[in-house]
Amino acid sequence: MVSSIELPAPSPPQPYGHKQSKQYVTGVPTQLHMVPSGQWSTGLCDCGDDFSNCCITWWCPCVTFGQIAEILDKGNTSCAVHGAIYAILAYITRFQWIYSWVYRSKMRHQYTLPGEPCHDCIIHWCCEPCALCQEYRELRNRGFDMYLGWNGNMARQNHGVVITPIAPAEMKR
Repeated sequence: MVSSIELPAPSPPQPYGHKQSKQYVTGVPTQLHMVPSGQWSTGLCDCGDDFSNCCITWWCPCVTFGQIAEILDKGNTSCAVHGAIYAILAYITRFQWIYSWVYRSKMRHQYTLPGEPCHDCIIHWCCEPCALCQEYRELRNRGFDMYLGWNGNMARQNHGVVITPIAPAEMKR
């Protein structure tokens, strides 16, 4: 006698904008929703989706910006350097939004995201904390653990295996 196992029916695909529940463990979502290609995963004003990041960005935006910039620069410059440059620009000139605007444009080009509802420059000039929070959530929703930085994320992706190139020996005659 063969018994059959009844599997639950798959849930129907949800329209864009439907948010699945997320459970956070140490600040990292354990369940990520699919990020549609060419669309932001969250809205500009969805800062309350990640309350801790919203607070950090409000009180010390240089931290959030540093984390975003390190990931977008693929680890070429550290979070601390980007954050320090941002803080100096904010303290001395109040034009830090120009620096962060460049990175929003860079993110949009890397992930083919739309530049709506208005130009990146205007978004960062008018509502920089919201823009930084959205960029942070976008990278997190794309699988980056923002606390690990670029190198930590690459090590995690490679399961801790680091490939070191071997330089060829000197040529002798």
